[in-house]
Amino acid sequence: MDKQELSDRYRGYIDCLNRQDWPALGEFVDQDVHYNGQRIGLSGYRTMLENDFRAIPDLHFTLDLLITDPPHVAVRLCFDCTPVGELFGLPVNGRRIQFTENVFYAFRQGRVCNVHSVIDKAAIASQLLPLKPNDG
Repeated sequence: MDKQELSDRYRGYIDCLNRQDWPALGEFVDQDVHYNGQRIGLSGYRTMLENDFRAIPDLHFTLDLLITDPPHVAVRLCFDCTPVGELFGLPVNGRRIQFTENVFYAFRQGRVCNVHSVIDKAAIASQLLPLKPNDG
């Protein structure tokens, strides 16, 4: 795949996630996918995503930055959402929050085979701090 094909393929993957089209996930994700150093396989990856959407019903993956260098993709994803309970151990409980995720992917035969993800949990925590009296 060249850069444009990989970019288009990645955008198709993001569209699949945003549609929650779980039967089509295998078109974009390898059966043997690894996530942050652990083999979780396609079924584990799907379960992880389904859990994310349960915890964040209005979850939407928005591309902020996309860089392709076949077979690798680097992205910055932005989220503006309302998790229903705890998120990453933080008591969000229905508050609207914004945060980013930096992700590095490796593709094999047109499918995601390796994912390294870093979520800006500090941005979430800072939005949960109590308001000071003059912030009002």
